[in-house]
This record gives sequence, structure tokens and C-alpha cells, in this order.
Amino acid sequence: MEINRIFAVEKNKQIVMSLTGKKFPNITVDAIDYLGDYLSINIFEEATQKGKKVLLFWYPKDFTFVCPTELHAFQEALPEFEKRNTVVIGASCDTNEVHFAWLNTAKDNGGIEGVTYPILADTNRNLSRVLGILEGEEKESEEFGYLFEGSNVTFRATYLIDEDGKVFHESVNDMPVGRNVKEYLRLIDAYAHVQKFGEVCPANWEEGKDAMHATRDGVASYLASQVSLS
Repeated sequence: MEINRIFAVEKNKQIVMSLTGKKFPNITVDAIDYLGDYLSINIFEEATQKGKKVLLFWYPKDFTFVCPTELHAFQEALPEFEKRNTVVIGASCDTNEVHFAWLNTAKDNGGIEGVTYPILADTNRNLSRVLGILEGEEKESEEFGYLFEGSNVTFRATYLIDEDGKVFHESVNDMPVGRNVKEYLRLIDAYAHVQKFGEVCPANWEEGKDAMHATRDGVASYLASQVSLS
């Protein structure tokens, strides 16, 4: 049997593997923007039809604690993502109505007023389930069949998708640990360098630093240059 997302269900348990290097799932999800407009967003089509990279970041819940710090951090960096032809989209399993209430709550009251990028409302959990990023699992009950055990909200998962709809980075943080937004800018810069020049980017590479050719001579030359700098 061919499995579209690299996940299988066996006795109601997800077997999840990496999406990196594969196409992002072609699934449309409800969303809302800061104006209150109801949207339908397909991440794969956002990338492929608009010719842009997409950064999709998931967070557990609206009106919580680490989450607003991340949404504001991505908003502050939005001009940098736009310079890199990258669309930023947030996501959780909250409803559009709850998203909009949070979007209209002042920053000094724990809200995300000022955030302008769209936020997915994956209330049916179609996409988050396929991605395998929900906390908890279904367990069998003698009386009621299968019941979900856990919070059924998402971990802090992040996906970088290229213009062909391919995932070139994915990562998942546990709920208490916030993300470093600058690292995603670095990853986009590195991938764009690979796309443009065909070189590969070594450890700790940043824009303006030397990359290398993916050959024995290339790595030898690169490491020799690092020795001379040390």
C-alpha cells in the first residue's frame, strides 16, 4: 500500500517518519488573517503556485505563555523572510474565532495584536495528524473503544518548504522550549545558496562565508582554509 505522508496507522497508532526531502502534504486547512478574513490555505500550493518558500510553524495553543513570544518573534523578522521570498504561516488546532480574539488582544495583555501573517486553524486535525505532531495517542478502552490519551494539541513543529513543495527542513520542539527565529533565516540562506550555486554549506555556515563543493577535494580545501584561519 502506498502511503502519501510518511506515516501509517496500525491499531490506531501513528508510525511517523521524516518528511525532509519529500513533498509537503497537499491538504487545505481553514485559516484567518489579522483583518478577520476567513481563508483556506494549502501549504503545498502556497509554495508551488506562488513560487515562494514557506515557513510553517506550529504552536500548542492560543492564550498561553511561550506561544505569543514566538508569534511576535516571527512577526518582527517578517521583513527578513520577505526579502528571502519566504511566506510565514502560523498554525495551531484552535478555531478561527479564538485566533481572531487573540489577534485583537494587546501585547501587554498576553495577546498577539500586531501579527499580520495568516494562522491556520486545524480544528479537525487533518494536517497535524498526517504530520504526526500531536501530543498523545489513541488507546483502546474495553467500554468505549478507542479514546485519545494526551492533550491532542501540537508540539512546536517547524517546516521549511521550497518552491517545488519539497520540505528542506523540519524540526519539533517540546512544548516548553521556544524557537530561535534567526536559525530559520540562516537555513533559508543556506538552502538558497545551494539552489543558486550548487555548493554545499558546512557547519555554522552563514551568508557571506565560504561554502564548498561536495567532493573529496572540496572538503579537503575547505578544511585546510579553516586551519589557516585558526
